[in-house]
Amino acid sequence: MKKAYVFPGQGSQFPGMAKDLYENVPEAKEMLEKANDILGFRITDIMFEGTAEDLKATRVTQPAIFLHSTVLAKFSSLPAPDMVAGHSLGEFSALAASGAVSFEDALSLVAVRASEMQKCCEMVPGTMAAIIGLTNEQVEGICSSCQGTVIPANYNCDGQVVISGELEAVSEACAKAKEAGAKRALPLSVSGAFHSPLMEPARAELGKAIEKTAFSTPLCPVYQNVTALPTSDPAIIKQNLLAQLTSPVKWTQSVKNMIADGAGSFTEIGPGTVLQGLVKRIGGAGLEISGIQGI
Repeated sequence: MKKAYVFPGQGSQFPGMAKDLYENVPEAKEMLEKANDILGFRITDIMFEGTAEDLKATRVTQPAIFLHSTVLAKFSSLPAPDMVAGHSLGEFSALAASGAVSFEDALSLVAVRASEMQKCCEMVPGTMAAIIGLTNEQVEGICSSCQGTVIPANYNCDGQVVISGELEAVSEACAKAKEAGAKRALPLSVSGAFHSPLMEPARAELGKAIEKTAFSTPLCPVYQNVTALPTSDPAIIKQNLLAQLTSPVKWTQSVKNMIADGAGSFTEIGPGTVLQGLVKRIGGAGLEISGIQGI
């Protein structure tokens, strides 16, 4: 039975995250202090003592979750995985944990990504909404029928798709989803339209940063969001990492492909338990599903 490690994305943050690592593992404290230097501000102060509202800012949320996940992966004494994947931002954690990119370089990329995505959110108002109870095809059809920009952004599990786009377009899609029989069409409390064309302006700076960064062959295959397929090719990894900004997160498809390739054990590494729930809904009974949030 193969072991898969999965890493959470934005929304899993919580006050006090990674504080136990900082206080109990000297090497983890060293990594987190190095992160403060790389970022140019003491993100650990916000992670440990900040409020939930403080942690919601994209420029804080993304590096905070990345740090919690990657530092935990390094010092948790888990055996080596056979495959890894991360949800949205979590893909950067997966790449760092698998050795495809160094901790320092991955954190720098996350900082650029977060900053540029924040700028996009301020340039063009956008939002996201969770559509529950319709098929992927129904949601795709609804989005394509709406005025303005709205697309499926996260294929989270069967019957749960998050849409993303302009405010009015997302509102129209939610109304049409309810008419089509959706159990829920729930607006999300997010700062922008992630994984949609509204993030296009962020591509230039993130693309430059990725191009300057050294990527290596990972220790195991990485199932990337854009294709849901495994790869160990640094050139393909870089290409998919940039495309992810404006493309849907194919999480359902990724997990199904991991199971088809022999994964029977899934461990979520980092804050929250969201991915454990999604993997259970996607894979059903028979999988070993666990998570670690601290030492």
